Amino acid sequence: MADRSPARQQPDSFQWTEDNKAWCEKEITKFPEGRQASAVIPFLWRAQKQEGWVSIPAMEAIATQLGMPYIRVYEVATFYTMFNLKPVGTYFVQVCGTTPCMLRGSESLIEVCERVIGPQGAITESGHLSWLEVECLGACCNAPMAQINDYYYQDLTPEKFEEILLTLDKGEAVAPGVFNPARHTSDPEGDNTTLTDESLYDGSAAKPIDRLPNSAPAEQG
Repeated sequence: MADRSPARQQPDSFQWTEDNKAWCEKEITKFPEGRQASAVIPFLWRAQKQEGWVSIPAMEAIATQLGMPYIRVYEVATFYTMFNLKPVGTYFVQVCGTTPCMLRGSESLIEVCERVIGPQGAITESGHLSWLEVECLGACCNAPMAQINDYYYQDLTPEKFEEILLTLDKGEAVAPGVFNPARHTSDPEGDNTTLTDESLYDGSAAKPIDRLPNSAPAEQG
């Protein structure tokens, strides 16, 4: 079971940036009077975007802002695993370990994380990397894969994944995408073997239709 306990060390306070404060004021108008608590998830997500994680002072500030008990905000934040309750690296690496990725080598990617970064939850000395094994990220056909911040890195090999992590740990960005040169996005490897007839695309195979199916015939004038 995932550890959903908050960090032992917490900041003294939390305050929105001016841009995020304006965003919150606009977001709250989407909810009818008395239903402001419904904004708790987007507010928590915005706080995480600002700080990289959700601290207890952030939860307390959101509770006050939305006029709801702190414990209700805490319940939401600790329930949803998308919220980080402890600090993470600048590049937060989430390795999918669910069956399709496991069958395609995710265990090797986890070994790379342990070697390059350390145990789950650890942050490299540079402050750039931390990692976590997660459940399905919905890119099974491009297994094994990892999500780094908001982006997917797919069709990874241990060698390519280690290269990506070492580059990120230097503070240098790596473009996301599919890292198998034999594939285009989520297509099968190699050349296409179906739907290759050019007439399917140039209109020559289309037959004229006098009228739509099940429609009444046109009146004769």
